[in-house]
Amino acid sequence: MTPEQQQEIINLRVQKLTPKQIARKLGLKVAEVSAAIKEQAEQTTLTRAATGELNPVVECLVNASCAEKFLENNATQESESDEDMNGGLAIVSVTRQVGYNRLTVCTYMLDMWCLGVKDTIGPRQLNRMKYLQFIDAVYHGFAEETQKITLEQAQALVFSAIDYAGQLGFKPHPDFEKSRSHLGEWSGEPKIQCGRNGKPFYVSGPYDNPDKIIKTLRENVGEGNFDHLLGIG
Repeated sequence: MTPEQQQEIINLRVQKLTPKQIARKLGLKVAEVSAAIKEQAEQTTLTRAATGELNPVVECLVNASCAEKFLENNATQESESDEDMNGGLAIVSVTRQVGYNRLTVCTYMLDMWCLGVKDTIGPRQLNRMKYLQFIDAVYHGFAEETQKITLEQAQALVFSAIDYAGQLGFKPHPDFEKSRSHLGEWSGEPKIQCGRNGKPFYVSGPYDNPDKIIKTLRENVGEGNFDHLLGIG
């Protein structure tokens, strides 16, 4: 394959043409085009790794209720109803392209009302089919759909939750160090308001140590300056 053909393949891929369409247009075999695309993607990945540049973002997702409460309204969840005691929970996922049909994804489980980053997964490298199955499994516990958000919004949710939890005396999950760089550098904007009704609201989960968490809140914000609900499995 000539350098001119390789460049033409790059140009046509930018136009979102499939390997089969490119092969037909250039008079090449589909296998030749697919091999060239894969080689180009691998070389791009190696170049980014050498320079410390992050791979391009494919998509960022969050459960729709979180987007509505913390991004669209950007409020502290002032509500007259206590029906949704899981309203402060969110899962943010950030997916990047690392090669031909290869994606890398990290997820961040957030408690926007109190604890910050409760859990994180990744970086996990998957092909597109496995990725779609992974995303379905990650968001299976939420009744609502996922919503696409920008990388800046994903960063704002994660880092705002961390900052808020830090003020209360809580650190992010230990595995966050493995997935932090996947988010990239946050500019600090937009800043998301966390908490509920202007103060921390702790809702206990199945893997929490409620006594320790309540003790930390009493020490850092004082009795009466936070709300809590225990016994939620």
